[in-house]
Amino acid sequence: MSAFILIVILVIVLLVLMTSIRIVPQAHAYVLERLGGYRATWSVGLHFKVPIIEKVARKVSLKEQVVDFEPQAVITKDNVTMQIDTIVFFAITDPKLYAYGVENPITAIENLTATTLRNIIGDLELDETLTSREAINSQMRTSLDIATDPWGIKVKRVELKNIMPPKAIQDAMEKQMKAERERREAILRAEGEKKSTILVAEGQKESVILEAEASKQAAILKAEAEKQKRIREAEGQAEAIRSVQKATADGIEFVKSAGADDAVLTLKSLEAFARAADGKATKIIIPSELQGIAGLTKTISEVAQHEKPEA
Repeated sequence: MSAFILIVILVIVLLVLMTSIRIVPQAHAYVLERLGGYRATWSVGLHFKVPIIEKVARKVSLKEQVVDFEPQAVITKDNVTMQIDTIVFFAITDPKLYAYGVENPITAIENLTATTLRNIIGDLELDETLTSREAINSQMRTSLDIATDPWGIKVKRVELKNIMPPKAIQDAMEKQMKAERERREAILRAEGEKKSTILVAEGQKESVILEAEASKQAAILKAEAEKQKRIREAEGQAEAIRSVQKATADGIEFVKSAGADDAVLTLKSLEAFARAADGKATKIIIPSELQGIAGLTKTISEVAQHEKPEA
């Protein structure tokens, strides 16, 4: 019997010792109380507590937490009522203050967020509210961080999730946005037509310039061809004249080399006159130095008749 009691006592002692050992996981903290008063804050690791006298009053998570609050009704400066829901990101920096600072920290943060949001939106008009999300988020974060600091809470970030104006205002905003889109579309279409007209005009201008350049080049080539033609004709005429002169000079040289006397030379001169007249003249004036030659006082027609039978 005494052995059984001893075993029971040993089991109870082991159970008490086991319950006195605590292991605090990563990113957590335990608030320890002794006889109802704050004793210590346990961080990560193995810890022991005195049985019955000490107890773990609160287990606190040090991770960043996210709370999505229900939409809150707020009124803008121009008396427009809208619904806004917010998201708050926070982390516990002091487990002791968090455990003893406020009874229900999440509810306290929700109420504080609602009142802060109403105060900020109450100083803004509808258009400012819709376009100043970043400014509203920053103001709310600053205000909430200051208010929750005594609770051991650090507000990291505040975001406005949705801003929901009344249905009538939403319809008016949609019509305004539609009108704005149509206006931008008309502007873009007009700009496109303007650019198209400019491009067409530039194309026509380039075409006219190219046609003018082509006409100019054609005129230059035509003038060059005409010039070359005239040069060749002039060269041909000059060559013909040189050939005639060369033939005449060769004939005279041949006559001289044959030993012809003055009478023969005179006769050849008359023949040249006859050929020059070509049978069209009836008379020819013979130089005085040729008149003394007997039998040469003939008309140019007779000379021509005399030459034809010989031919």
